[in-house]
Amino acid sequence: MSDAFWIILTGSLVAMTSGLLGCYLVLRKMSMVGDAISHAVLPGIAVAFLLSGSRSSVPMLIGAAAFGMLCTWMIEVFTKKARVQEDASIGISFTWLFAIGVILITFFADQVDLDQECVLYGEIAFIGFETWLGVPVAVWTLGGLFLAIIAFLYFGYKGLYITTFDPEYAATLGISVATWHYLLMGAVSVTTVFTFESVGAILVVAFLIVPAATAYLLTRKLQQMLLLAAATGVIAAVAGYYLAVWINASISGSMVVVLGVLFAMAFVAHIARKASPQKQKNLLPDNG
Repeated sequence: MSDAFWIILTGSLVAMTSGLLGCYLVLRKMSMVGDAISHAVLPGIAVAFLLSGSRSSVPMLIGAAAFGMLCTWMIEVFTKKARVQEDASIGISFTWLFAIGVILITFFADQVDLDQECVLYGEIAFIGFETWLGVPVAVWTLGGLFLAIIAFLYFGYKGLYITTFDPEYAATLGISVATWHYLLMGAVSVTTVFTFESVGAILVVAFLIVPAATAYLLTRKLQQMLLLAAATGVIAAVAGYYLAVWINASISGSMVVVLGVLFAMAFVAHIARKASPQKQKNLLPDNG
């Protein structure tokens, strides 16, 4: 198959996986936590390489996931224990951890074969260079991740649903809100780790937030929101690739541009629906 097919498939897998998790982040008003985690994993990657001396995916995954969870824990502690506003806690946590990662990579540049730009922008155009059974390794990895996230959301649907929409009621039922919170953050951390090598941290953040925000403007039903977010991501992956080919630009950047256009269209539709005559009629008091 052509490189275009594999690139689009890779982007689509990342888009669907990230978009599904992003719906819960948007609904919990934690969108920027995904951004924080995607940057906070950098020191984990550097530390894992320094300790293992290998670029094997297993130590990289463990190190990055550990720092992703550390970032989540720091945000929680700063917000609840120190009473720092959540947005400030996010900014403090991820910038500090990301800066540590940059310093580690810079300081040990001769030993660590990692490039900050690859972490940020990814190498989606080169995923076909490493294959197994004729299929890019990234596709195998991201396909497995997608199935794992689908299983997590399917079996954890009720727990995630109630702790997202009514955490106080969930607590009265004996459901651990903190457990579901950290399970979700763990899923986001693992997704970020698995996907950033192929598409970069910036595109991961875009796929986590923008499709979910777009779907949120179009529906108020969770199941429909999940489907719309996944579909929006796939459309952006496909259209973004062909836009990049057409204008000879960055593939990841083009996908994000398409995401922005789709969000703008949803925003216009949302505003038009709110201002529609039917909506205005419903807002009028009864004359009878």
